[in-house]
Amino acid sequence: MTTKMRSEIAEQPAALRATLDALLPRVDEVRRLAEQTRHLLFVARGTSDNAAVYGRYLIEARAGRMCALGAPSIATTYRRRVDLDGVLAVGLSQSGRTEEIVETLDWAKSCGAKTVAITNGGPASPLAEVADLALCTLAGEEKAVPATKTYTTQLAALAVLALGVGADVNADDLQRVPDAVEKLVDDPGDLAAVVEGLVGKPGVVVSGRGFAFSTALELALKLKEACYLHAMGLSYADLLHGPIAVVDEDTPAILVAAGEGPTLPGTVALAERVTGAGASAFGVGGGTALAAASTAALNGPDLPEWVAPMGLIVPGQLLTEALARRLGIDPDAPRGLNKVTQTD
Repeated sequence: MTTKMRSEIAEQPAALRATLDALLPRVDEVRRLAEQTRHLLFVARGTSDNAAVYGRYLIEARAGRMCALGAPSIATTYRRRVDLDGVLAVGLSQSGRTEEIVETLDWAKSCGAKTVAITNGGPASPLAEVADLALCTLAGEEKAVPATKTYTTQLAALAVLALGVGADVNADDLQRVPDAVEKLVDDPGDLAAVVEGLVGKPGVVVSGRGFAFSTALELALKLKEACYLHAMGLSYADLLHGPIAVVDEDTPAILVAAGEGPTLPGTVALAERVTGAGASAFGVGGGTALAAASTAALNGPDLPEWVAPMGLIVPGQLLTEALARRLGIDPDAPRGLNKVTQTD
């Protein structure tokens, strides 16, 4: 049986190529809008919020601009005005129809912000229509409830946004992403061993730091929604401040890292600590160093750290789909969830 989720995971290389081809020529449009601002405010929920975490790390680390994740309830529930002069507000919604996000982006504009929409819903979606500039991804229709290709194309759009706000990166790295993702779809690593290592476990800790933190959050969300695991997504810095106490024989750790960068040594050290305490540590990415320190490992992309999250999530998506089927769960339609979630 091939699930819709598995098919859509395999569609990501093409979706990324189409999205990058469409959005890279628009960097100058982003630049002209961003020149009128100093700081960025991301407005999102769920998977889109995890994508926004990537955007925040990328723009703060490589463009030197302060970023924040917005609280939509300030606009929609408390209905308070905030001075957003000099702010670039970025609303993310895969469908472009999440009313709370549309309303919050419109509120941000009324508070003085310049606004950007990132959506797969197209230029006629409510979110795109309310924004000053819409960066529409080209993932195609996504039928499985767990987001896969709409998430990775959001990351691609955020990378284009980062170029427009002056990120000190090599734009050519983006052209390598679709091929790297295709390679991971074909060869995710020791998938069967990681699946079996999670069967029968009530929960799991998923951890990464820096650019990989967004991947840890997104993988934890996928395991919660499609496999019904109590999955906790944490920065490894926060994990070491107390929650590591929950990691034991019944609660393994999944540790995520790019194959390079300043957070890799700490991730490897954490894997060694977890396995040294008798628990299982499953690596995602991190090259040979993390694989050697882990109980079993999934491959990561051969990409620089700043674009690695577009590939790092792919073996995690494959893990989620395979584990759901192993547990007798239909990953296309997890219980209690709809494709578009409306919140107030």
